[in-house]
Amino acid sequence: MRRFDIVLFCWGTLRPLSAQWSALLHLKPYICVVPFMDVYNKSMCRTREMLVDIFQEYPDEIEHTYIPSCVVLMRCAGCCNDEALECVPTETKNVTMEVIQVKQRVSQHNFQLSFTEHRKCECRPKPEVKAKKENHCEPCSERRKRLFVQDPLTCKCSCKFTQLDCKSRQLELNERTCRFVYEIL
Repeated sequence: MRRFDIVLFCWGTLRPLSAQWSALLHLKPYICVVPFMDVYNKSMCRTREMLVDIFQEYPDEIEHTYIPSCVVLMRCAGCCNDEALECVPTETKNVTMEVIQVKQRVSQHNFQLSFTEHRKCECRPKPEVKAKKENHCEPCSERRKRLFVQDPLTCKCSCKFTQLDCKSRQLELNERTCRFVYEIL
């Protein structure tokens, strides 16, 4: 087996690689290790240049194609140090870009499209996490709460029994009281 010398371009430091890994990878016994603070700073929530598909921004534009099909925009991206948080824009601006709009076999011309760019970002609670923490619903009637279930989104209390449960017992369900009543024939 031939051993290759690999040149590593590293902004970190060279650290010894175990002899076992060195032999397995056919490398010299050193590997580039990126220091924690470099990794942390590059991954944190901030604005970054990102390629954005024009159809992602204009999904209703189905009769045209655009050249280029994507544009470079500043957008919020990165990690927040809590999985209940997400990286979101706190300040935006509109930017207009010129692209070529093509209508298949009919025409093509320069066309201006507006996009939203992000200027500032922050880690904020994810919407679903916020909704779980804030119980905004009044509880179902204390007297009958064991008979009802509550929809956390609409706060509506509904009977946990169904008409099907009643029919099997030859009863009828009074949904207001959530009680079984004898079926009147």
